[in-house]
Amino acid sequence: MKTSHKVAIGAAVLILGSAVVATRPGARSQQETEAAAAHARLAVVSPAARHDVDYKLLDERLQRLVERPTMVGLAVGVVENGRITFLKGYGETLAGSGDRVTPDTVFRWASLSKGVAATMVAKLAEQGKVDLGAPISVYKTTLRLPDNADQRASVADLLSHRLGIYHNAYDERLEDGEDPRQIRHDIGDLSLVCQPGTCWNYENVAYDAASEIVRNETGRHYQQVLKRRLFDPIGMTSASVTRDGLTDSKSWAHPHNAGRREIELSDAYYRVPAAGGVNSDIKDLALWMLAQMGEMPDVISPRVLKALHAPLVKTPNERSRLHMPADPLETAWYGYGWRSYDYGGHRIVGHRGGVDGYRSLILFDPQKKSGVVALWNSNTNQPGGLEFEVMDMIYHRPFHDWLHIDRNGAPTPEPEDSSDNGGGSH
Repeated sequence: MKTSHKVAIGAAVLILGSAVVATRPGARSQQETEAAAAHARLAVVSPAARHDVDYKLLDERLQRLVERPTMVGLAVGVVENGRITFLKGYGETLAGSGDRVTPDTVFRWASLSKGVAATMVAKLAEQGKVDLGAPISVYKTTLRLPDNADQRASVADLLSHRLGIYHNAYDERLEDGEDPRQIRHDIGDLSLVCQPGTCWNYENVAYDAASEIVRNETGRHYQQVLKRRLFDPIGMTSASVTRDGLTDSKSWAHPHNAGRREIELSDAYYRVPAAGGVNSDIKDLALWMLAQMGEMPDVISPRVLKALHAPLVKTPNERSRLHMPADPLETAWYGYGWRSYDYGGHRIVGHRGGVDGYRSLILFDPQKKSGVVALWNSNTNQPGGLEFEVMDMIYHRPFHDWLHIDRNGAPTPEPEDSSDNGGGSH
């Protein structure tokens, strides 16, 4: 198994390294403007593309879901056949306020942000500015690994959570307000749990070395690079990577615990933006999913997508985390900032996220170009089952109550990592 993983990484590095993109002098700005306008047109809901999903049933179930005592607000988007077919908000931005969630309400993405960071690093690799197979130390980040392993662990190991350190290393120090740069340096004082590249442990503070790679290799702030090279070209007009980007929005979802009580908006994971800093409304998350499906090759090329979504390392505990049986959820993998699954004989790609007061999900079939995204503003994990109910509709599988609406006390999926009671970016 170790050998196959190394071959997969090597292939991805070769693929990216061989594709240096060139643009004609003076033409780039005009091309990007025209492309962004074309992508923005994809933000319009297209009922004509609806073929597989029962939208009446979906809407009824979402209305029932948001009435649960742990729910406050929810936004959901569905894509079928490469077009957005459903965008709708449910509930409130702030419990008891009467301020309704709409498709324009901005939420936090939490760990869906990791797919953004990995995409940006992979684009730099495609342009010959980053070597995914090179040691992290080459890129002068603040990350230090035990036994000088940062001189052996590759950028690919960073993006796929195979650094050799323990699960969610030092998240508690980040949440206590410490400088993430100092925390990354202090990781070097730990002991390795395995050699880099040989085991998988989910990370947040360490993962944000990806934002340092982007900044160091472009000479620009991370948020500026994302806006210039991803968000604007895709047409993501509400997307941002800062706390102010959330709170300055005309409509934004306030964080709540699972008891509908508003809680303090923490900035901890904004300080590790590659791990958990992105915000947007549901329309922009749906556009992001379209780009990851391959519908915007001028922004994210097929070569980059192939590298991002490649199944590099098995995550055998995934079924238990999601409370899913082997039928239909078979093998689970992690790539560069993305998970992938064998689901009832289909290959699907996605991720989940959670920071205190927010949860998120994205799941899609890149071949059918169909999938679902959701954002909500409380610490309940119950809406996680939505992704499998939608995929069952897409595949015409028998209905199953994955949302557990009709089963009181049923287990609900955990977020990307259950390191604490809602604080970590998952």
